[in-house]
Order: sequence, then C-alpha cells, then structure tokens
Amino acid sequence: MLCPIQPALARPLSEIKGVGSERLAQLHRLDLRTVDDLLRHRPRRYEDRRHFLTISQLALQHAASTRGRIVAMGLKRWKHGARSVFEIVLEDGSARLHCRWWNLPFMQNYFKTGDDVFVFGKLNGLKPRTMDHPETEVIVIGEERSIHMERIAPVYPLTEGLPQRWMRALFWRVLDESREAIGERWQSSLPVGGPVAELPLPSRANALQMLHFPEEMGDVEHARRKLAFDELVALQFAIQNRRRELEKRARGLPCGGNNQLMKPFLGALHFKLTDSQTSVLKEMRRDLGGRFPMRRLLQGDVGSGKTMVAACTSLMAIESGFDVALMAPTEILAEQHFRNFRRWFEPLGVPVQLLVGASRGRSGGGESMKAENASASADGRPPRATFWVGTHALIESGFSPGRLGLVIIDEQHKFGVAQREKLLRKGHYPHLLVMTATPIPRTLGLTVYGDLDISVIQHAPAGRGAVTTFVRAADKLGKVHEFIRKQLAQGRQAYIVYPRIAASEDTDLKAVEKEFKVLQREYHGYAMGLV
Repeated sequence: MLCPIQPALARPLSEIKGVGSERLAQLHRLDLRTVDDLLRHRPRRYEDRRHFLTISQLALQHAASTRGRIVAMGLKRWKHGARSVFEIVLEDGSARLHCRWWNLPFMQNYFKTGDDVFVFGKLNGLKPRTMDHPETEVIVIGEERSIHMERIAPVYPLTEGLPQRWMRALFWRVLDESREAIGERWQSSLPVGGPVAELPLPSRANALQMLHFPEEMGDVEHARRKLAFDELVALQFAIQNRRRELEKRARGLPCGGNNQLMKPFLGALHFKLTDSQTSVLKEMRRDLGGRFPMRRLLQGDVGSGKTMVAACTSLMAIESGFDVALMAPTEILAEQHFRNFRRWFEPLGVPVQLLVGASRGRSGGGESMKAENASASADGRPPRATFWVGTHALIESGFSPGRLGLVIIDEQHKFGVAQREKLLRKGHYPHLLVMTATPIPRTLGLTVYGDLDISVIQHAPAGRGAVTTFVRAADKLGKVHEFIRKQLAQGRQAYIVYPRIAASEDTDLKAVEKEFKVLQREYHGYAMGLV
C-alpha cells in the first residue's frame, strides 16, 4: 500500500523560509497550506522565454511574448477620479509598445521608469502598438535569472498581491528541498518487474520537476501522464483496501429469498424477462446469499429493464424478512418509482412507502410513515418487510428502518460516495445495488467502481423502440414545434428541457420559468405542465 505522507511534505508553508504572514495569507486564499498542497498547484500555462519576439515583430490579435525597458509611464483619471487608465511605454530598440490597464490605478505601484519588463499578451492596435491588460513581470538581474528567464517559465494561478516571480521562486526552492521526500511518499507495493515496471514513466520527483520547470514543452505531457498514473494507483489501492476491510469485518445478510413472492410477481407480468435480465438476477441471488455483503453495479441503457431487475432483487430480500430502500436523485423520479412499485408489490401484501422530504412520507394505505414503519401486527409479530423509496430524505436522521437488508441507488452518478455510505449505515452492512444508464466500458468501470462487481443488461426487452437523436439549429425551431404538435395530435407526449430554472443576467442560457410562457402560446390548446 502507499506510504503515509512524509513529514517533509506535510510541513505547513509557514515553516518555509521566506513565507511571512502576508504571503501565507495569500497562499491560504489559494487553498495552499502544506508543501504537498503547493506541489500539486499546477501552472495554468507556460511561456517559452528562450525565444521571444521583438516589439516590431508583434502581430495584431496574436498572443506573444516580448520584453523591453520602461521609458515612460503615467496614470490618467477622469470623471472625478472614478475612471482611470495607467500606461507604461516599453522600448527594445526595434519599436515602442504601450501597455494599458483600465481602472486599475494600483498598477502604478508595480513599475518604475528604467525597469526591464517581460510582457505576454495580444496587440489590439498598431498606431501606436498597444496591449490592454497584458501579463507582465519585472526582470530582476541576479542569481534567480535562470529561474525566470531564458527558459520555459511556468505561469501559476495567483491571487491579488501575490507576484508571479515570487511564486515561481518558491516552487524552485521547495522542489529542491523536497526531492527525497517526494520519492518516499510515492513508494508502493507494486510488484517488481511486469508491465508496470516497463512503463516509460519518470520518477515522481522528476515528474514534478518537469511539470513546474520543463526543459522542453513535451516534458509537461510526460509529467502529466506520470502524475495521472500515480493518482490512478492511489485510487486503486484505496478501493481495494476498502473492499478488503469490508470483507474482513462484515458478513452478508441472508437475503437470497425463497421465491414465495417472486413466482406470483413474475406470473402476473404480461411479458417474460429477457435472457440478460435473467442472467443478471442469477448473479444478484448468488451475491444476496453469499458470505459477504453484495456490492454490485447494474449498468443498462434507458429502457433495458433495470427497474424490473431491481424489483426482483428487492423481492428476494423482502422474502427473507428484510427491508429495502431505493434512493432516487429527484422527487419526480422517486414518485414515479413509488407508483410503479406500489402497483407491483401491494397485491403481494408488501407495504410500499415514499419519503421525499422532511415530513412528506406516504404509504400505499395513506397512513403515516412513522406509524407504518414502527407498528406491529395484531398478533404481536414484527411488521412485514417494507419497501422504501425516496430521495436524499432517506439519509436523514428521521429514517430508521427496522431491518435494512438491501440498498438500491438509482442514477448512481448523481450521488457521492459519502451519501451512499450514509444510507448503508442505516443497517448492519446491508447489500448494495447501484444502477446507472450511463454507458461504462468495463475497463473504466473496474477503475472507477473497483469496489463494485459489475453486471450489464446487454439487450432491451422485445418491442422497445429504437432511440433516434437529431440535432437542429435554432433557425429550424419552427419546424421542430410543428413536428411536436403533430406528435401531440396523435396522443403522444413531449418534454422540452432547458438548462436553467430562472433567468440570469450573467448568462445567455435559456431558463424554463421564462420560456414556459412562450411555450404556452406556442402550444395553445394542449395540456402543459411546468416541472
């Protein structure tokens, strides 16, 4: 497993020479607190300062680097000081360059006449040559020249008052001091030899050096690949350790079922399960009756029948006397599941409950959620296992099922691992089934969901129509509306989705609250709803 972080990398930046209280506050604004944090702070771009253009070679609207000496500078204000422009004039022997900053009068504090200045930006005028708001750096001749000039120089994300030059020098110093600790931090238990050892990757220390101070631009990509590989290894170790720890301390609940409910349920359906669904259910039954708690990902396209597989899996747990909780990302989807499962399960005598808010519990019989969950039957026996469906409300403290045997997460990508674990802790190591319609290549699935076994529904049930996607430009919107009206006239439904709920001055994205009024006029005479 990966070694714990070394003390040298865990050092707070306050202990680094040259980092005073003002600079420390600026680094904290960038969420940089330790040496390890700092080394992960990637440059946002690089400037090749081995080669730069003379001022006379600069072209309009082409980003380029140049340098020159300040021969004039000044600040002009107007509108009673509310508006201003600060300007410096650079000369390099070939031409002059005017650099301007609008309404940033404090820029005058950073320069003085005679300074040599490095400039990166785009010309927006030729008479005179002018750049507005370029990136600049005063060139200081001295020992650090090799850090900032005549090399590929990193340009870091900064915060107000933090100079690029100071930041670059800090990285140079910290990298030199931390080289040994970097290597120790990333030692791992990977086997000697084999395909991993043959990968053409630099050491961790060399990769960080190449990332921050590359000798050639190609070094940056080599460094990125190495650091990405290290992150992948760390992820895999964490996932494997989590799975091993689970299997050490947990024993699977006996939820394999006895078909007492499954047979009448399948018999009442007006269709047969597909071979893919049947195959997946065999995997589920084996896991539910196995030694360890099931941890399985079910992947299948929209319409492939994942919900039916979830229903059958739930019945296995309910037959075994355990409650089931299904968590969906939205109230609309939760209520849709509630209606479907109530239609399927209540004829079998299985209570179905909905929990979508602080006090919005519903049951099939209209009784209160808490009473339904806590009550016992008249002869004193414990209540029959219940199927719960809800949103994030299921992870709140008010939800406490009696014997939680199976947790189902719908639309897995909408939930974080912490939310998933919080719901699992409602029981004593219940089984877990997560479902997603997002296509996941098996290799990627094993990487991202390495703690889960993967089941895939390969084929949709017979009779399902194919999904066809078309893209139309805005000038074809009239024809799109005409097509939708024809579909509505045939008794079909249409959904129109917008990227925002409410309009905002900060974006041109359309908002549903505003566009709904437009659509009401467009589809006058048809029933419409706003979700």
